Amino acid sequence: MDTGNTGFIMICAALVFIMTPGLAFFYGGLVRRKNVVNTMMACVAIMGLSVFMWTLFGYSLAFGTDHGGIIGGFDYLALNGVGWDAGPYSDSIPHLVYAGFQMMFAMITPALITGAVVGRMKFKALFAFIALWSIIVYYPMAHMVWGQGGFLAAIGSVDFAGGNVVHISSGVSALVLAIYLGQRRGYNKATYRIHNIPFVVIGAALLWFGWYGFNAGSALAADGLAAHAFMTTSISAATALLSWMLIDTVKDGKPTLVGACTGLVVGLVAITPGAGFVPIWASFIIGALVSPICYTMMNIIKQKLKIDDSLDAFGCHGIGGIWGGIATGLFGQSSINSVAQWDGLVFGETRLFVAQIISILVTIAVAVVGSLICIGIIRIFTKLRVDEKDEIVGLDSSQHGENAYPSFNGFD
Repeated sequence: MDTGNTGFIMICAALVFIMTPGLAFFYGGLVRRKNVVNTMMACVAIMGLSVFMWTLFGYSLAFGTDHGGIIGGFDYLALNGVGWDAGPYSDSIPHLVYAGFQMMFAMITPALITGAVVGRMKFKALFAFIALWSIIVYYPMAHMVWGQGGFLAAIGSVDFAGGNVVHISSGVSALVLAIYLGQRRGYNKATYRIHNIPFVVIGAALLWFGWYGFNAGSALAADGLAAHAFMTTSISAATALLSWMLIDTVKDGKPTLVGACTGLVVGLVAITPGAGFVPIWASFIIGALVSPICYTMMNIIKQKLKIDDSLDAFGCHGIGGIWGGIATGLFGQSSINSVAQWDGLVFGETRLFVAQIISILVTIAVAVVGSLICIGIIRIFTKLRVDEKDEIVGLDSSQHGENAYPSFNGFD
């Protein structure tokens, strides 16, 4: 047990917690005025739901005794047996601290999905979807990647802080949900104006700040690996931010603040799986390339396919996470982190790259099938989409009876 490591991971857990309110501001600023309360409320509700479920049974299912390499057991129900002593995942911090750190991952991940459905999904249906999705998709994914005996860890794939578990799983599920719900009323006809750019900046800044806990904390110690992850995170975010500004300037003649914020977020997403595996020089490449990759998805492919992923949850997190997982297979080095059994493709080995591709495909399959199961269950009890009248009025009023700007009397 090490008090320095314990204090460091507790601080990192608090930083990861900040990401969910940060996401609420980021998403809330991007939507129309009449839906900002509903959009932010989704993140706030998940803050409560995720902690309740995680401590009651989620941690046990994700990190309990292995069953078939897919799911844990019931040995840690209500955190029974998770105490002040070291646990099976770290010998230098209390088991309870590890469970608390992972709890914050279980909070931010389903919140990412909400960006794909703003303005048209019933709040009670979304709440139920998140609860079911956590059980059917997130807990098994966490176990397969990070749990003892997990299937994806066993084949040699690596995921430092959540490329598969957090970003690909939530991004793909967001895409499935957006396709099922269909387009917003007036999509590609009406003008959807971003209602509060300062909110977007506040949210992006909080996300970047919290991401240091996300990535550096995944070293599970205040050591050189944590410092390495801190720097690769910084470099990828900064490079992606500049890359997106360059794209905006080339395409439209001027950089945009929303574009810069989007760039830094996709840069953070892309480095997440490899932050503690790739050399520092590789983080420049990962960040520089993720912006054009995600920009193409958001502004060209999505438009051609006519998919209404409202806030580009799939474009940012799904595509960014997939690129990050591939990049880890390209640039990962076992000399940086011995969890990686082999070096990446650019160093002449193929096994890590193949394992990464397999893990990405498995994650996509789990997310698609799991999301469809969740949708099928919820449809039995309620419609997922709001009525046309409620959509026109706005979900702030129809779902919550609130108005973010009660003194505003103009048209939205």
